[in-house]
Amino acid sequence: MEQQDHLLAEARHYGYIEGDQVWLRPFMDLPARQVGQVKESADASLLYFANRFETFRGKVDELLHKIDTSENKGSFLMKALHLKEQVASYDGLGDFEAIHRRLTDAEEAIKQTVARNREKNLATKINFIQQAEELQNTLDWTTAGEQIHELRQAWIKTGPVDKQHTDELETRFRVAVDEFFQRRKNFQNEKKSMLNRAADQYKALIRQSEALQYSDDFENTTGKLKELQQAWKEVGGSLPRKQANDLWTQFRAAHNLFFERLKQHIDSKRTDAKEHFMDDNLTRKRALVEEAVALLDKPMHEAVARAKELQAAWKKVGPVRGEESDRVWEQFILACDKVFEMSALEHFIRKRPENASGSAEDQVNIRVQALRDFIKYDKQEQEALEENLGKLSATPANDAFRQMLQGKIRAFERKIRTKNELITLLRQRLVV
Repeated sequence: MEQQDHLLAEARHYGYIEGDQVWLRPFMDLPARQVGQVKESADASLLYFANRFETFRGKVDELLHKIDTSENKGSFLMKALHLKEQVASYDGLGDFEAIHRRLTDAEEAIKQTVARNREKNLATKINFIQQAEELQNTLDWTTAGEQIHELRQAWIKTGPVDKQHTDELETRFRVAVDEFFQRRKNFQNEKKSMLNRAADQYKALIRQSEALQYSDDFENTTGKLKELQQAWKEVGGSLPRKQANDLWTQFRAAHNLFFERLKQHIDSKRTDAKEHFMDDNLTRKRALVEEAVALLDKPMHEAVARAKELQAAWKKVGPVRGEESDRVWEQFILACDKVFEMSALEHFIRKRPENASGSAEDQVNIRVQALRDFIKYDKQEQEALEENLGKLSATPANDAFRQMLQGKIRAFERKIRTKNELITLLRQRLVV
């Protein structure tokens, strides 16, 4: 009841009845205006339009609350202006001047916030432009490409700036991004041209090798092919792996064919000097063993490549007599295995950034622990193979599978032995 009395008192304060019309008193610079008609009674009509005013004020209160609690205040500016416009025409009885004042204050606050945000957005976008312009001189295209993508996304998410700056900023940012992609495209085109030139040089060496592969002038042709092998190494250029492998296979095939013919030629002429031939082979293989053992002191990428070359060279060396053949082979394959295992170990270490720092002893301990973990896995695989071998029935039909399992078991035994020797070697290096 008190609420109704209060509303009726407010209605009489801000409005009045003249004849059968309900009027709103003048406020601000607005004249009195008719807001409705008297229907049931004068008080009921006044109360009705007072309640309408309360409804309107509720909308204003709700909007102002949203503005106060929202981070994006600028999104409410048009709603505030719309309600402010309704003040002059809304049919109700109440303190519209106070509402107009509140909405005006909210409007000014929003505009100030928007202005501050636009200044902040201006600084942010200038920073994005500077970052994009700095990337124009990079050569790390992958990382820079990711950064450009992130800058684009951040640019889109950043709010507007004053219209007087918009076109200039958009142009500068677009130019910086476009120049980056143009430079990357030019670099890629140049790289492609370089790769094409490298491929053409490789193909020329292949053609020269194939022209010599059936030569009977073994002495001179051997020297020419070695020169071609050296020329191959000097070409350079990082071709795609498949293309590089295909070209190398063609090149190697021509050389292998000639040197196989050379071997057959030599074999045919050394029938009466077999013992001397085997001694020579043993010397050559021992030299290969010596070089293979020394590979652990070289950079890993060079050591791996050379180990593969030594393995290819080993195949071209003739037989060695009896037990010495097995002994020198074991020495050679163990030396090569150490290179490959060490390369795999270093690759494993490089993939973990946390292993990059630490003392020399820490680095050795990290590698020793990694090798021990690898040995544990190798032993698990070996035990599983041995278990499968033990379950295999002794029938001729299983002979091929049995031999395969036995071969794999021997391979794991060799892996374990190699890793254990690498552990010893690493600890010896630390002592030295």
